[in-house]
Amino acid sequence: MSFIQEVISVCDLRGTNVIKADNSLKTWKSKNEYFSMIISEIPLAKSEISIYISAMIKIAPSVLAVDFAKLGEEIKSADNSSADWHHLDIMDGHFVPNISFGPALVKTVDKISEKYLDVHLMLSEPEKYFEDFKNAGADAITFHIEIHSDPREHLQAIKNLGIHAGIYLNPDAKAEQVIPFLKHCDLLLVMSVFPGFGGQSFIESSLDTIAQCRKHIDENNLNCLISVDGGVTGGNAQKVVDAGADVLVMGSAFYKSKERKELVASVHNLQRK
Repeated sequence: MSFIQEVISVCDLRGTNVIKADNSLKTWKSKNEYFSMIISEIPLAKSEISIYISAMIKIAPSVLAVDFAKLGEEIKSADNSSADWHHLDIMDGHFVPNISFGPALVKTVDKISEKYLDVHLMLSEPEKYFEDFKNAGADAITFHIEIHSDPREHLQAIKNLGIHAGIYLNPDAKAEQVIPFLKHCDLLLVMSVFPGFGGQSFIESSLDTIAQCRKHIDENNLNCLISVDGGVTGGNAQKVVDAGADVLVMGSAFYKSKERKELVASVHNLQRK
């Protein structure tokens, strides 16, 4: 990846802040500071770099829901629909009662797509695999707060790999479990179903968790996106966004849709009330 591509790839997709494009790719800057820096420090920046900054809500189709007999076609279809990220659920059959796939499939998706790869580790010992998934192409890695109740060391380990780091919590967990650590996170993933299987219905109580975390992030001006995963559809997307979500993970709702472009466009047009 060229330096110009790195600059583009590390934009914070929330739209209020971006990451300074330095060698570590980890230093957060405000928009105004960023533009001052980029124009003064990067040659031909005005003509060579197109930075995508938008407050638009993002959609992340979940690879778990693809027709694996047509994996390449499915990933390209998501890309062609203008979906923003690919979400990849990694399950070990121990922490959750299912087994999905590993770094090899993440690497395959990375070869097919240039989109942002959001890797969600549902593993009993996620730290053993941080480097493997980073090398496979992960742009962000999240792990469960239920595994590491104080996640700071492991968040930093992910950031040291030069990618984004986050935590996630199950529907029966409390916002108070993650709020003290949001200042260390690039991403918070709120599970709105119990992890392990796709196609479940959205758990309404998750909206309160999203709202509490959104309030804390906004009041403290934190650079942390909120992603919501589980039972999110075009029909309930607005209330999930109103609660505070920045990124909507959709599995069955996306890959079973015959109107994927229209679904993506409807998500992009959502505005928080």
